[in-house]
Amino acid sequence: MALKLVHVGFGGWGLDWTKVVLDTPEVQTVGVADPNPAALGAARSRYGLPEHACFASLGAALSATDADAVLITAGAAVHAPLALSALAARKHVLVEKPFAPTLAEAQAVVAAAAAQNRVLMVSQNYRFFPAPWAVRALVEEGAIGVVGSVYADFRVDMARRLGSGSAYFALPDPLLLDMSIHHFDLLRFTLGEATEVSCTSWNPHGSPFTHPAVASAAVRLGAGGTVSYRGSWLEGPSTNWAGVWRLEGSRGRLSWTSRNGRDLSGERVTLRGRRLTLPELTRTGRRGVLSTFAEAVATGQEPLSSGRHNLGSLALTLGAITSAAQGRALALAP
Repeated sequence: MALKLVHVGFGGWGLDWTKVVLDTPEVQTVGVADPNPAALGAARSRYGLPEHACFASLGAALSATDADAVLITAGAAVHAPLALSALAARKHVLVEKPFAPTLAEAQAVVAAAAAQNRVLMVSQNYRFFPAPWAVRALVEEGAIGVVGSVYADFRVDMARRLGSGSAYFALPDPLLLDMSIHHFDLLRFTLGEATEVSCTSWNPHGSPFTHPAVASAAVRLGAGGTVSYRGSWLEGPSTNWAGVWRLEGSRGRLSWTSRNGRDLSGERVTLRGRRLTLPELTRTGRRGVLSTFAEAVATGQEPLSSGRHNLGSLALTLGAITSAAQGRALALAP
């Protein structure tokens, strides 16, 4: 039986999510919610829902439907309040990243999910591709020995992609909070927990962004070693969306990249100069996220990238932002 969803929040990304939901047989949308009538109408059209399944608020949708779960793709500022409302109604929750603006609010949502015995999952979809899984296994089995230095680079010319006048240019911390959180989550997924971050962010002359669109960070790993991270939303040679990674260990080098945005042709892992065959995943990206969420609800098992697990990725991201603002290294609590 398909998991019955109420889907809330239909900006551009939320509308894009409708394609994913419609392509995932494990779920069924029984209601949509958005306070913007135009956005709500677009969602209704995408899903082919009757007017009585469309609501101006999540509360109204939950009262009128028999949904099992809520998919939250609204703006980041309302992720936590919407999640708390859904959990109070005893619904399972899948929420876009970042799932709260502060660590305290995120912890409150995690606590609410635990109290209601409901699944809370954060959509960190970059985990759901073959290359990160291969890298994680190789690091765990010691294929390159003790990891000493890691270099991660990301660059996409978002200014050119969006064109002038985009509201995205005014977002606070558009690189670190909206994009680098993917890379920091991949860092934790493949290499383990971080203990300290030191970050600098800036906005070069001529940037269309209001807030810093470029950043450089050093992240110390609990298992030893340091990650040197560089990210940019501005012009230059583009990487894949997951960035380009190089791991240097006591037994050799491992390089990898992932997620080129179109298919799996961008998945690549090279160990000591030899390209490896990667594991096959039945569903990748957000389809993998949604299928995993449905499976977690069905089995009662904590999913990959649960809210509890995602606290570390949020803490690292918020730590990088604070470090850049204060000009000092920041220790990360376990």
